[in-house]
Amino acid sequence: MATLISHSPEETQALGEAWGREAARGWVIGLSGDLGAGKTQLVKGFARGLGIVARVHSPSFTLLNQYEGGRLLLYHIDLYRLDTAEQVLGAGLEPYLDNPDGVTVVEWAERWFGEMRNAECGVRNEGRRVRLARLEVLNETERRITYDDSGA
Repeated sequence: MATLISHSPEETQALGEAWGREAARGWVIGLSGDLGAGKTQLVKGFARGLGIVARVHSPSFTLLNQYEGGRLLLYHIDLYRLDTAEQVLGAGLEPYLDNPDGVTVVEWAERWFGEMRNAECGVRNEGRRVRLARLEVLNETERRITYDDSGA
């Protein structure tokens, strides 16, 4: 486990950008944290690290945004409006966990994967690289980002 204290949205984006530069096909990034914790800021940086120049925004109402134009496709899922794994499966999002064409970032991942206590966190495919991150609001400008890096 690693912990970073981010002092600004730009620092949160910089961490995401670093992850995006090292990302490989099939990666799954699970993000959890309260509203305003910086999950979407992390995804914005991740997209930039992949070379995606499109405006990244949270797909709260559509559940899924797909971004092209970088070295890998980015699938950005936001589960805020879903409450259970059954609702997620009913929405047809499971194929995005087994995606050889790109990488998938899931906001509110605990609604699908459970409490995300271990590397598998409900992701069944072996050999996949899974990164889990918990973002916590410390104050108006600071966020604690605790993350695990597991998988192949």
